[in-house]
Amino acid sequence: MKITVLGSTGSIGVQALDVARTHGFEVAALAAGRNIDVLERQTREFKPKLAAVWDETAAKSLRVSLADTSTRVLGGEEGVLAAAEIKAEICLNAVVGIAGLKPTLAALGGGTKRLALANKETLVAGGELVNRLAAENKTEIIPVDSEHSAIFQCISHYNSQMNSAEFVSKLILTASGGPFFGKGRAELEKVTKAQALCHPNWNMGAKITVDSATMMNKGLEIIEAVRLFGLPQEQVDVVVHRESVVHSLVEFCDGSVLAQLGTPDMRAPIQFALTYPRRLPSTARPLDLIKLKSLTFYSPDDEAFPLMRVCREAVAKGGLCPAAANAANEEAVRLFLTDKIRFTDIFTLVEEAASRQPPDSADSVEAIFAADEEARAHVRCNSQLEKVCVL
Repeated sequence: MKITVLGSTGSIGVQALDVARTHGFEVAALAAGRNIDVLERQTREFKPKLAAVWDETAAKSLRVSLADTSTRVLGGEEGVLAAAEIKAEICLNAVVGIAGLKPTLAALGGGTKRLALANKETLVAGGELVNRLAAENKTEIIPVDSEHSAIFQCISHYNSQMNSAEFVSKLILTASGGPFFGKGRAELEKVTKAQALCHPNWNMGAKITVDSATMMNKGLEIIEAVRLFGLPQEQVDVVVHRESVVHSLVEFCDGSVLAQLGTPDMRAPIQFALTYPRRLPSTARPLDLIKLKSLTFYSPDDEAFPLMRVCREAVAKGGLCPAAANAANEEAVRLFLTDKIRFTDIFTLVEEAASRQPPDSADSVEAIFAADEEARAHVRCNSQLEKVCVL
């Protein structure tokens, strides 16, 4: 099997290549942002036809480093899009943020048979475009997020026979609760960047880890579930599950509930997305129910963590509103990680920017990125410490 990995030097990309190494998959192309040291090692091991680097300067350096290989090195957005379009059976998109939207569209237009999607922002901001192009090109989208993979695993058999809305009453996403589970709004005012980056169960990149701490990741996942499975947001619930063992559940119309369980290891959903409908042996640690002893579930605190509500409102309004919420969050998290705003300022800035966006149609890339930039500008202009304001 031949695969392409976009975002190959990040957490998901590295683990995807672990899976490729274990099962002997061929790698057609790799793409990364700027981490050329890791990308060079990956390229020498997997020998792809193409390696792309978003940062043009880093691409020039990598081109020199790989001059003794047969791998072609491209730079900039065009290079990453070329990697997405290269002929491969599966394209795994693990690019972080809205930057992953154009590569997703390029992969769908390039004729890939399957898009293994780890970039939730693709569906949040551009779900209408993505779903339409996937249908036109008869490309299947298999989610890599552990929660959506769990749901897909629970309903994939039924999906071959009928629409989800005919037999599913409710999707139940599980949330770890992040590092601040149980804290009230006043306590959250004082949390530090180091505390926000300390996730109790998962090893992820900085942006995604902060999203987990604010619970914005679960808000984005609500929107992603709506796009993937065709149910309204009212039929997508969230429960806090601290053990991160039950990855999500599906309640069916007859009252039955199916859950997918496993140790918190992203190699399992990555491998499932690459090998579905087959199941192959995995290097993920097996689940030991005896050692686990118990599973706990709690209601999320929407007062202390309001961004799930903001995302529900955005997807209910539709159009460009989810894109604006996502963009505002990306910008606010950037400011937080560069020590320009407080943790709780993320909540305020995202809610303000999302509420300003009218539900105009999200049927073009240009409209999506215009809404994206307007939301980012609002966050920059209204943050307490950021000095640059560009409208």
